[in-house]
Amino acid sequence: MPFMDHGIREPERLGAARLPDGRMLGWAQWGPEDGTPVLFFSGAAMGRSLGFGADVLARLGVRLISVDRPGLGASSPAPARTLNDWVADIRHLASALALPGFGVVGFSMGAPFALACAAAGLPRAVAVVSGQDDLNHPDLAGLLHPDVAGMLRAVAGDPVGFEASFAGMANADLLWKLITETSSSADLAVYTSPRFEAAFRQALREGFSQGAQGYAHDLILAMGRWPFDVASIRGPVDLWYGGLDTSIVHSPDHGGVLSRRIPTARRHLLRDAGGSLLWTHAGDILESLLPPCRQPGSGRS
Repeated sequence: MPFMDHGIREPERLGAARLPDGRMLGWAQWGPEDGTPVLFFSGAAMGRSLGFGADVLARLGVRLISVDRPGLGASSPAPARTLNDWVADIRHLASALALPGFGVVGFSMGAPFALACAAAGLPRAVAVVSGQDDLNHPDLAGLLHPDVAGMLRAVAGDPVGFEASFAGMANADLLWKLITETSSSADLAVYTSPRFEAAFRQALREGFSQGAQGYAHDLILAMGRWPFDVASIRGPVDLWYGGLDTSIVHSPDHGGVLSRRIPTARRHLLRDAGGSLLWTHAGDILESLLPPCRQPGSGRS
């Protein structure tokens, strides 16, 4: 069997942008400097070092930039932040890095952060991959795993208490255990391959390097009421889901309800893929974000 690294490489460049309030927003970069910029909002507690598609970035002409959310990795904490505050942070980052017409990829828990930016009209295009839906939407109520439904009730009833309790017990090893225990065999084949597991677990250690508070607050934001309406999104949104994705915290209907609520959504349900399709189908996902003049076969690189 040929060696598979699933497009995983060490970051080619690391940096941090200073925000107007003095906080720092950490980022990592892969791909050509003059490529089409794509910001990557990773999953739960994942630090900036875990990218994707490094083997196709040069061919597609994509500059991939992974961004640490506040309190994770190299980004300063912001304990009272909201999803709309994240939009403001990304607006400042895009200005600091002089990013023209950038796209966004939101993976797993990164989905609400990507959709918040889309609702604000910030990115040119968005791809949501194995994304968490607005789990409070009534059309999903009967589809939720009982543990997830219980977490939603706890967050709604006492968000401050839930966040404190969760921060007190979460760590990188526990999160890795939860991910692998709820993954299908298709996803475990990716996650537990030697190179990928080492990179994934390193990214989780980065995410928890300041403690668990940043991750716990992300969880509150993702599982609470989203302060924007996805129906207001006007830019293109591609929703990517794998039919073999068994995670209980992603969309329980593989983005079906979400695609009907976003006027510009295009839903891609890959029956033979799992939740790890970000790494098994990176080229297709990134191509969906390219402007027409940069699409393969357009006559321009």
